[in-house]
Amino acid sequence: MNHTDLLEEVLNLSIRAGEAIMEIYAKDFTVEYKEDESPVTEADLAAHKIIVAGLKALTPDLPILSEESADIEWESRQQWQEYWLVDPIDGTKEFIKKNGEFTVNIALIHNGEPILGVVHAPALNESYLAEKSIGAFKQTGEARIELKVTTKPNQGMIKVVGSRSHPSPDLAEYLTRFEQVDMVPKGSSLKLCLVAEGKADVYPRLGPTSEWDTGAGHAVASIAGAKVSQVNGEPLRYNQKADYLNPYFVVSRLAD
Repeated sequence: MNHTDLLEEVLNLSIRAGEAIMEIYAKDFTVEYKEDESPVTEADLAAHKIIVAGLKALTPDLPILSEESADIEWESRQQWQEYWLVDPIDGTKEFIKKNGEFTVNIALIHNGEPILGVVHAPALNESYLAEKSIGAFKQTGEARIELKVTTKPNQGMIKVVGSRSHPSPDLAEYLTRFEQVDMVPKGSSLKLCLVAEGKADVYPRLGPTSEWDTGAGHAVASIAGAKVSQVNGEPLRYNQKADYLNPYFVVSRLAD
């Protein structure tokens, strides 16, 4: 399957998962909590089943790592050169609050780098999709536009996108480097996509995230031309260690 067809198939799969999510979103649903106290709903599990079945049909030979099936031994994972990284619902807290800012995240990781990603926001009827050799795009309904990041000078009013549900104490210190700041609160992986879209200048994530939270949005942002790096300037990479936690990172379109 060529790259374009694969990207479209993954987009369609995310939309199907989104339809199942919205059926549950529209009614009363129960919320359970995992050992780490993160919430999970029946919508997470329904989307997980649809995505995993769809990816297995598309690429039977590629392993799949989903938040809802993450108990895979490092001894096995460290052999992977290419795999799917999935968060069936990123922003479960936003889903529970019913504010619409949750996403379906599907990324293809190759040698630690996201080379394809789809971020679908079913409640907003918006999708972001990217593939390294094709480009990055935003789709709203049937309309699709290409995303190309333009670099902005690191001065004047800086639009900073931050978490709606996870404010970080380290963020205030980080923001002192800018003359003026306009904070843009947003949930889920939509934060990375706002930088790709040019609606935000920088997204400093100075708090905990897991790899499935960021893989798809990372693909969209970096393929659109934003810089995605750890706070020390090193690239943000995937499947490099036994746990799934990301280091702190920054997504930016600001000139160095």
